[in-house]
Amino acid sequence: MNSQTSTGTMLDNTKAHELDSLFKPRSIAIIGASSKELSIGNVIIKNLVHYNYTGKIYPINLKEPEIRNIKAYPTIFDVPDEIDLAHIIIPSKFVPQIIEDCGKKGIKSVIINSAGFSEMGEEGMALQDAFLAKAKEYGVRIFGPNCQGIINADPQFNAYCDFTFTFPKPGSISIVALSGGVGAFIMQSLFDLDIGMRMYASNGNACDISISEVVTYYGEDEGTKAIILYTEGFRNPREFMDVAQKVAKQKPILAMKSGRTEEGAKAAASHTGSLAGVDIATELIFEKIGILSFDNEEEMCQAAMAFSTQPIPRGNKVGIITNTGGPAVIATDELIRCGLQLPTLSARAIQTLKETQLPEASIGNPIDVVATGGAIHFKSALDVLMDEEQIDCIYINFVTAPFTDTDEVARAIVAVNNMKRKPIVCNFMTNMSMERYQATAKILKDGGVPCYSFPTTAAKALGSLYKFHKIQSRNIGETKIFPDIDRAKVEEIIARTGINKHDTNGNLSSSGDGAFLPSADVYEILAAYGIAVADWRIVSTTDEALKAAVEIGFPVVIKAEAKAIVHKSDMGGVAINLKNEEEVTAAIGKMKLKLSSSTDLQFLVQKFLPGGRELIVGVAAQPDLEPLIMFGLGGVFVEVLKDVVFKLSPLTELEANEMLTSIKSSKLLDGVRGQKGVNKASVIDIILRVSQLVNDFPQIQEMDLNPIMAFEDRTIAVDARIKI
Repeated sequence: MNSQTSTGTMLDNTKAHELDSLFKPRSIAIIGASSKELSIGNVIIKNLVHYNYTGKIYPINLKEPEIRNIKAYPTIFDVPDEIDLAHIIIPSKFVPQIIEDCGKKGIKSVIINSAGFSEMGEEGMALQDAFLAKAKEYGVRIFGPNCQGIINADPQFNAYCDFTFTFPKPGSISIVALSGGVGAFIMQSLFDLDIGMRMYASNGNACDISISEVVTYYGEDEGTKAIILYTEGFRNPREFMDVAQKVAKQKPILAMKSGRTEEGAKAAASHTGSLAGVDIATELIFEKIGILSFDNEEEMCQAAMAFSTQPIPRGNKVGIITNTGGPAVIATDELIRCGLQLPTLSARAIQTLKETQLPEASIGNPIDVVATGGAIHFKSALDVLMDEEQIDCIYINFVTAPFTDTDEVARAIVAVNNMKRKPIVCNFMTNMSMERYQATAKILKDGGVPCYSFPTTAAKALGSLYKFHKIQSRNIGETKIFPDIDRAKVEEIIARTGINKHDTNGNLSSSGDGAFLPSADVYEILAAYGIAVADWRIVSTTDEALKAAVEIGFPVVIKAEAKAIVHKSDMGGVAINLKNEEEVTAAIGKMKLKLSSSTDLQFLVQKFLPGGRELIVGVAAQPDLEPLIMFGLGGVFVEVLKDVVFKLSPLTELEANEMLTSIKSSKLLDGVRGQKGVNKASVIDIILRVSQLVNDFPQIQEMDLNPIMAFEDRTIAVDARIKI
């Protein structure tokens, strides 16, 4: 579950180059090299030789004079030359001493393939701490332990410092994966798709060199055009956000996170906490910093094929060329789902196509050159779309009809593709068992045209290119800060609860799991941050309730107040739309009977505000990260429909507005069937004020404003809970 660490993290440009000794080693020592054919210490040497590693290999073995026909040395001190990188494949108890030896030898980087460290409990953690101390003392960088290693497919190095079995051809996609098994699978998938790879890293326990550092290194590498990231969470999410946000502005990061199901999620008392479920924060990190998120590893690899060869589109207007009808319809459906549009072609384009296409061709968008269309017809259609200003990208359906020269068609597509003016993807439909069409496929692939077997797959890949364009061009603005808040008031309320106290050393200590604040404190906090709340009073007796109801004005709501009462409505502690004194008296009486066990029972009397749209704004704190903000339909609907969206705070006005438009029932906010729409500006105002509140006060663990009542002219909170 860990892929980040603050230990030894080097994120600036100069220090990032210290990873050259890891990814671009001129010489490698294998400490624990073995003559046993199936041992890791043998397989790594075998892989280096098989992959034509360009540097020197030094097997280290106390007894063997040579391994795999390469001279072996008893210790690293017996090696006469300098060593950039060492693999360590020995029992864990010997590793601290070996790290010291590596430091004395001047070895800059070490890959620890051995297991038996932090993943094994306290004893293993002690060994890990011991070798980390030695590494820090001698300036040695550690990759691992309990890891596969790295691969650099650049022919200048051919560094296969790994014990896996896929030997990728050179390319421009670099992979970093927390799980070696998933990383190897992704690498194999790219290989099966005939996609080249640049670099690969799977760092296991990640006790020193982190995913953040690897992403930084890939970001600075000119040969890396796209980055694939697989993670199961982040140990240091803030560090990752700082790093990845800079890299993602320069080149696409395609990411996938596992662990999305609700099993294993912590129970939460608030709606917001329970609906957040498992680690939704990672997905929101990806969204916040501009990483393309995938929930399907195959789609991620298919998209990587397009990113490795194609430019990024300037917009969402797509032109379609096809020589068969049905697949174009399927592709169109998927392209529209991806947010792309099919514009009408200009009159000039239509005229050119009429002059260059076959009489039976369909002139428009899509352009159907028909099955008998040859290279000249495909080329004309491509040229037209390239010259159309309103076309940003091109989708091709190409079926290998037996009565056309498919090789010439492929060459025509490649010729236009090589100009790199606009991105092109191709749904290539053929019988790959036929040698003739294998040659056609090779022309397309060698020409850098991403080819897919299904129209939907090709359309999704093009959609990913467009999504990255949206990310790059998106300007979310600055976080809004409200000056009309009373921070001191909130500080005073939280301080008097005594829940968060400081020890004698001045460190913040929390008693237990926190507690929900009384309603009076909650509403005072909201008022301090300018969040409108329905008029309210806290009372202890029926007479006080009657007086409060008259002051507030009927109708009113009565809510029971006691430390043990969390879900008031479930316990019979809520009565709404009380229109007169008799109804207030009756409601108070019933609550006293039902809740007689609560010795601290009080009552909240509040103005009843019917007729508005019930919405919810919530907060769920995240370890080592800013809180999550939730918005959606409130009241009972939040439990039944769960139509909510989350974003990572702090929020900008654009992000808050996106929350309103992202829920499935967003049209309800505009008004339907004669109903009036809500005042969206006031809803956004509440969302932004809540965002500022929880970022100012990280003690707030959970918060529900449920419901907030949104009207045509205003939005008011009528029920709220805060847990600190």
